Amino acid sequence: MSIESRLNELGIVLPEAPQVLGLYKTVLVVDGLAYTSGHGPLQAEGGFVCGKLGVDLDADAGAAAARLVGIAMLASLKAELGSLDRIERLVRTLGLVNSAPDFTAHPAVINGFSELMKQVFGDDSGVGARSAFGAGALPAGWAVEVEAVFQLKK
Repeated sequence: MSIESRLNELGIVLPEAPQVLGLYKTVLVVDGLAYTSGHGPLQAEGGFVCGKLGVDLDADAGAAAARLVGIAMLASLKAELGSLDRIERLVRTLGLVNSAPDFTAHPAVINGFSELMKQVFGDDSGVGARSAFGAGALPAGWAVEVEAVFQLKK
């Protein structure tokens, strides 16, 4: 099954790829790997999910925001690669959570991104190495920011 068909089956509609907010490439392909810059939780109606986990949002709301990050990232990958079917697997994820000092559920928040990738790319190809960190602040007050590396098909 193609990734596009899988997205349709999951009821996921990709938005337009997010606009670049600084001096960087959203996706950079080097030696068969697609590196994504940090993406934020872009909402379907525009704007981003903002707030601090443990103050403004709980872990479930954070996980929902992380899922939106994944959808935005897939839109960027599709825009750069032409087709998500060029992706072999997720290699690595780095998740940053805008959180209060005593918030410790960072992995549960980033699971929103990871679970989406597993649903889209499968039990093996959708699961890679991962780190989840708390941050005192993120760009524009985003609740979550994620960057990832994907292996491309040869």
